[in-house]
Amino acid sequence: MSQNAATFPLIRRLWREHVRHFKGRIALIVVATLIMSGTTALYPAIIDWAFTLLTHKDKRILYQVPLLMSAVASARGASMYFQAVLTQDLVLLTIRRLQNEMFGHLSNATLARVEREAPAQLAARFTTDATVIREAMTRAVNAIGDAATVVGLVGTMVYLDWKMSLIALVLFPIAAVPVEKIGRRIRRASGGMQERMGEAAAMLNESFAQARIVRAYGLEQHESRRAENTFTQLYASLLRMARIRARLDPMLEALAGAAVALVIGFEGWRGVSPGAFMGFISALLMATRPLRALGTMNAAMQEGMAGIVRVFSVIDEPPAIADAPGAVPLPPGPGEVRFERVAFTYPDGRPGLKNLDFTAEPGRMLALVGASGAGKSTALALIPRLYAPSSGRVLIDGMDISNVTLASLRGAIAYVGQEALLFDDTIGANIRLGRPDAAPDDIWAAAEAAACGFIQDMPDKMGTRVGVNGQRLSGGQRQRVAIARAFLRNPRILLLDEATSALDTESEALVQTALTKLRQGRTTIVVAHRLSTVRDAGLIVVMADGQVVELGTHAGLLASDGAFARLVRAQALAA
Repeated sequence: MSQNAATFPLIRRLWREHVRHFKGRIALIVVATLIMSGTTALYPAIIDWAFTLLTHKDKRILYQVPLLMSAVASARGASMYFQAVLTQDLVLLTIRRLQNEMFGHLSNATLARVEREAPAQLAARFTTDATVIREAMTRAVNAIGDAATVVGLVGTMVYLDWKMSLIALVLFPIAAVPVEKIGRRIRRASGGMQERMGEAAAMLNESFAQARIVRAYGLEQHESRRAENTFTQLYASLLRMARIRARLDPMLEALAGAAVALVIGFEGWRGVSPGAFMGFISALLMATRPLRALGTMNAAMQEGMAGIVRVFSVIDEPPAIADAPGAVPLPPGPGEVRFERVAFTYPDGRPGLKNLDFTAEPGRMLALVGASGAGKSTALALIPRLYAPSSGRVLIDGMDISNVTLASLRGAIAYVGQEALLFDDTIGANIRLGRPDAAPDDIWAAAEAAACGFIQDMPDKMGTRVGVNGQRLSGGQRQRVAIARAFLRNPRILLLDEATSALDTESEALVQTALTKLRQGRTTIVVAHRLSTVRDAGLIVVMADGQVVELGTHAGLLASDGAFARLVRAQALAA
């Protein structure tokens, strides 16, 4: 497919889905552009008239020409201002629509999709790609004004001397061929450059996030070498782009100079009136700027097209998990969760789960235990449909969860993970996420139930900001805020993914007390690392290699001296 054949569908789609929603702004931009280009085209004619008056010693040159020139300049200046502001408004609104659509898609994508790329690389879609798209759109809109200006100036040149106009009109189209070739190379190079920028951002994010490990293991030189390699690749990509871009302006400048030289030589041989000559040269020189902008626009457009391709590639990914046609709200029930021959395969082909069969009884605790990589967390993620089973069914109160709406399904579930990463907001706002319409009294009640007494000692109580990922709170405090959020949600099903394994003994005791209270009367499914915490489980599911190898109570499994008993003994020896 040729470059133009690939570009035009993208432009049509961008117009149809995003730009055309702002028709009022587009109309104002067109009006401002026409005024700007029309007033620009008047300058050479005014110069011609001024020379004519000067030649005839006409007194009108003292007042009419200055007044007219001032009026034209003022009108052009005002139109330039409004055209620039309105253009940026239109472009930024369009970018905002693209960003919102892309974020909405990623927010509803499966965990496997989101985890496929580093967070910084995903963020680059919203920053780096948005920047090049914004530049391309700005240049494209301005190109309308440049084209109108060129048309107006060409009209003025033809009016002043049509023979001289032929020289200029023959030379400038010659630039079209190399401009198109350079644009095609820029588009290819731009995609690689944007990938390198995303990789650099991901590397930096990872290195700074692991600052404690880097210093503890003396990895400063290792990270410096890794950063140097990343920056070298980015440098090479950016330099390649700069070299390709740099070819355009000198070529267009040379063509403009050739046109002016030929016109001067031709008119020196032929001889014309000074007014017509100066007016024509002025129009020709004024036309070189918009012509050069039109020539370099293709390069910016191709960079923007590479960014649009990357953005649309995210937006166009079919949702792996969505409400099925005819999906119904999850009906009320006690919270029974049943796995029926459930299997799951990761997108890269790795097997995850094999024929899981078990039932979590209403109001009781079920524990998933096993070695790391056994599939416990994957099984837990199937319940709120963060993943979709490859085969089999997950049922809640007899309803296949693939046939109920995601909103009602997830509204019946609360989740507390090993790492309670909070949002960079206040304590109260993080708790309120469990039920956004909750009253302040309900939030305080949830905090009290979760043993969040530390909030009273914070400088702004519930209004205290927790920092990025909740870093201003200790691990135990973050976990209790997460539990308070789950209390506020008041779910029928509670999912706990090793919620205390990362805590010290004192913090674990406080969190376990809060969790015990939270589990009361709710179906609870726990992924347990410390096996001593699952003594009270109504059912323990022992997993290995993605499948169930044992089922039973704590006492029963110990008595059978199987896989669970071996895990308990191994953990006791490790302690």
